[in-house]
Amino acid sequence: MQSLFQALMLILNVIWFIMIAHIIMSWLINFQVLNIRQPMVSQIWYGLSRLLEPVYAPIRRILPQTPGLDLAPLVAFILLIIIQQTLVNNAGFFYGY
Repeated sequence: MQSLFQALMLILNVIWFIMIAHIIMSWLINFQVLNIRQPMVSQIWYGLSRLLEPVYAPIRRILPQTPGLDLAPLVAFILLIIIQQTLVNNAGFFYGY
C-alpha cells in the first residue's frame, strides 16, 4: 500500500507542476511577454491546455460566469492541495499503522 500512496502523491505532484506552468504561461501570454504565434510557445500552450481542460471543464460548469476572469485554475489548484493534504493526513492508512 505504501507504493500506492507514493504513486498517488507523484501523480498529484506532476499535475501540480503542470498547473503551475500553465498558470505562469497564461500570465506571460496576457502580459505579452510570450507570443502565442511563435511555434514553440503555441505548442507548449495548447499542449498544457489540452492536458488541463478535463480538469477545468467540470469546474467551469459549476462556477458562475465571470467575464474576463477564469477562476477554474484557482479552484482546481485549491482542490489539488486539499487532496494532497488529505492523503498526507491519512498516510497511516496506506502504511498500515
